[in-house]
Amino acid sequence: MSTTARIAIAGAGLGGLICARVLQQHGVPVTVFEREPAPHSRSQGGTLDIHEDTGQAALRASGLFDQFLALSRPESQEWRLYDRHATLIRHDQAGEGDLSRPEIDRGQLRALLLDSLAPGTVRWGHSVEAVTPLPRGTARLHHHHDRTGEDFDLVIGADGAWSHVRPALSDAQPTYAGVTLVETHFDDVDRRHPGIAHLVGRGTMSAKAGRRSLVLQRNSNGHVRGYINFRGPQDWHAGLDLTDTRAVGARLLAQYQGWHESLLDILRHNEGGFINRPVFVLPVHHSWQRVPGITLLGDAAHLMPPVGVGANLALLDGAELAQAVIDHPTIDQALDAYESVMLPRAGDNAKTAQQMLTTLMPDTDSDDAAFPDSLWPANTLPDSHPAHTDRARPTGPPPGELAASDGSA
Repeated sequence: MSTTARIAIAGAGLGGLICARVLQQHGVPVTVFEREPAPHSRSQGGTLDIHEDTGQAALRASGLFDQFLALSRPESQEWRLYDRHATLIRHDQAGEGDLSRPEIDRGQLRALLLDSLAPGTVRWGHSVEAVTPLPRGTARLHHHHDRTGEDFDLVIGADGAWSHVRPALSDAQPTYAGVTLVETHFDDVDRRHPGIAHLVGRGTMSAKAGRRSLVLQRNSNGHVRGYINFRGPQDWHAGLDLTDTRAVGARLLAQYQGWHESLLDILRHNEGGFINRPVFVLPVHHSWQRVPGITLLGDAAHLMPPVGVGANLALLDGAELAQAVIDHPTIDQALDAYESVMLPRAGDNAKTAQQMLTTLMPDTDSDDAAFPDSLWPANTLPDSHPAHTDRARPTGPPPGELAASDGSA
């Protein structure tokens, strides 16, 4: 690929940034447009477990694998499964030296990727409003700083669930999946919340029964994120002011009547407000007819239930797309190579993720807290926030089966 090609990436999430990193490693200039005003303008989410065959492969391709390992927490591959009575049903830990799914805070990984880019690569405060295909295979990117737009040989939509690039390729819109997550937070957990620290251990815990679960995930620096997960209508909070922490907490506690007091502390002792996160998904086999000069990666291309795969697939998409651009003489040939692999892989993973969501969050009040070890095929084990290792090697789905959405890919 000629180093004179004009390439734009919409979105400075993990997938967009690793794509930019690999391109720059090979001398291909790229500009990343990001709506956030600055790198640290908002929290970047919780912890991610990065898999050998997806996220780690992408980090190796980017030349950042060793730096990632230095920041990661292999010990956080531990997980615990409880029933609603706080009875420990299963306790898995990684074997000695197991690096199959080490955890890292999303913010730390994003900072690593940002720091690896040439200064000025990311244009902060530049939200992409739309992309228009042009003759001769180019595309015009529109953002609020320049209504006339800028022309590029390739525009990559890495701008997450509500992508503004996707409409140039597809009419698909995310739809509510019937499940909501409500996020909670705990700081200095070992000293201030010893009960929470005991439940979560060094990694992740999940307590579940029927259509409800409670998840805790240990992040770095003594911080723990909690997720109150339940199947129900998107407007479960009708009549509530979501900023009224006391009222929201009371509504949520009513849904978990009969659960053990130690588990209810996840709702009672939240530090700060409750963050409502309804789960949205794209169609399982979302795809599009080729539009020259435009493509998607990560959540913009294949938004799935947060049972795994999201962050790792975004990283792999980004690295593979960049390599395709580098390896092929034209943008169109590069997109052929990339999309012919990415779209089938995304469809397979989305189908399995949907099956997992149905299994983990059934529309029933059963007390069954077991996880189906055989649901995930060996090559599609879930990869997102919580780690799952069966002593030495993973065999099933992650314990924190519903964690925070990936956001921008």
